[in-house]
Amino acid sequence: MTPQEAATLVDYHYWARDRLLDAVAVLTPEQYLRDLGNSFKSVRDTVVHTYGAEWVWHLRWVGNSPSSLPDPETFPDLPSVLAAWHAHEEKVRLFVQSLSADGLARVFKYRALSGQEAESVFAHMLQHVVNHASYHRGQVTTMLRQLGAPAPRSQDMIAFYRERTTKT
Repeated sequence: MTPQEAATLVDYHYWARDRLLDAVAVLTPEQYLRDLGNSFKSVRDTVVHTYGAEWVWHLRWVGNSPSSLPDPETFPDLPSVLAAWHAHEEKVRLFVQSLSADGLARVFKYRALSGQEAESVFAHMLQHVVNHASYHRGQVTTMLRQLGAPAPRSQDMIAFYRERTTKT
């Protein structure tokens, strides 16, 4: 992975996140918190998990290994998680922009949430963060449909590339 490819991957990640969260924004508070029996019970819990996982990975990149994900209860509504995630986005972008090709190939040592020691190549970790978010965006899309809400605009990577091409 090159630094430009890493930056593009991060751009895609936040572009897709914003498309999803635009669709989530139409939910009522009751819909946002309703237990739908998914991996994470509600839209809120799934959104917070996705943000929280990214938060954990970033902390690992800067030398910390948190022992747990953020508690969804600390984010009572969508604006609260949006504020945290947008502030966090800046940190992720700055970190990724600071990396050279060697930085992308760097092996990071960290402690997993289970407490086990682990190590991973940064480029693999970044790809994981984006892929993990894609998985959970798909779950939220299904939950939106279960709630009778409109589905988000396409979050497909090819749609991102097409849109990007038409803007240049």
